[in-house]
Amino acid sequence: MANPRTPALRVTGAWKLFGHVTALADVSLDAYPGEILAVVGDNGAGKSTLVKSMSGVYRLDRGQISVDGRDIARADPRLMGRLGLSTVFQDLALVETLDVATNMYLGQPLLRWGILQQKSAMWDGAADTLRDLGVRLPSVRIPIGELSGGQRQSVAIARAVLANNPILLLDEPTAALGVRETAQVANILQQLRARGKAIIVVSHDLEFVFHNADRVQVMRLGAVQGVRSIKDTTREEVISLITGLKSDDNDGGAS
Repeated sequence: MANPRTPALRVTGAWKLFGHVTALADVSLDAYPGEILAVVGDNGAGKSTLVKSMSGVYRLDRGQISVDGRDIARADPRLMGRLGLSTVFQDLALVETLDVATNMYLGQPLLRWGILQQKSAMWDGAADTLRDLGVRLPSVRIPIGELSGGQRQSVAIARAVLANNPILLLDEPTAALGVRETAQVANILQQLRARGKAIIVVSHDLEFVFHNADRVQVMRLGAVQGVRSIKDTTREEVISLITGLKSDDNDGGAS
C-alpha cells in the first residue's frame, strides 16, 4: 500500500551513465519525515552515485528528483541546500586546522557583526547545538585535527543540523568507528528522527541498520533489488537481496 504522506525527498526513474557504464538504472527512492531510510548494497551497487545525484553533485541523465512534492529541474548542491537537504559525505569535508565552531559554520551566512562578536556567537551556537545533540567535546575552540573519528563524525552531523534543514543524507556515517562512537551517532540520528527529520543513511553496517532504520532499500549493480520495512524483514533476506539471490521484480524503490 502506498504511503499517504508526501515524501520529503523523492527520486523517480533515475538513470546515470559514465561512458558505457550504467551507475544508476531506473532507481526510485522515497524518504519521509520522521523516518530513517537505510540504503545498503555491496561496493559498486550505485550508492555513492545515488548520494551525489540526490545532493546535486551529479546531474541525472534521466529521471526526476522532487523535494516536498516540488520537481527539481536542474539540481545542484547550492539549490538542494536551499530546498532543505544537508549532506554529510564520507570524507566529512572538515578542515583539520580550523576549530570545531568554525567548521560547523562553514558555508553558513556570515553574521553581520564585528569579528569578536562573530566568533563569540559561533562558539555559543556550536556549543548549544552539540549540547542539544548530547555530544561531549573538550571545547568548540580546539582544532578538528585533535578529535577522534567519532567526534569528527558528530561535528559533521551537528554542522548539518545547524543548517536546520528537514532532510539529512549521510554517506557511511559509522565507517571506521568503534562501538561507543557508533552508538553516539545512532543516538543523534534517533533524536533527529524524533524531531521529524527525513534521514537517509547509506551504510554497510547491517547491525546499525537493523537497530536504527525504519526501512531499508537494497541496491545491486546500480538497480534497486527491493525495499523492506525493518520490522517485516530479516538480515538473511537483506543479504539475499544484496547478493542477488533474491530480488523484487519491477521495484524501482519508491514505496
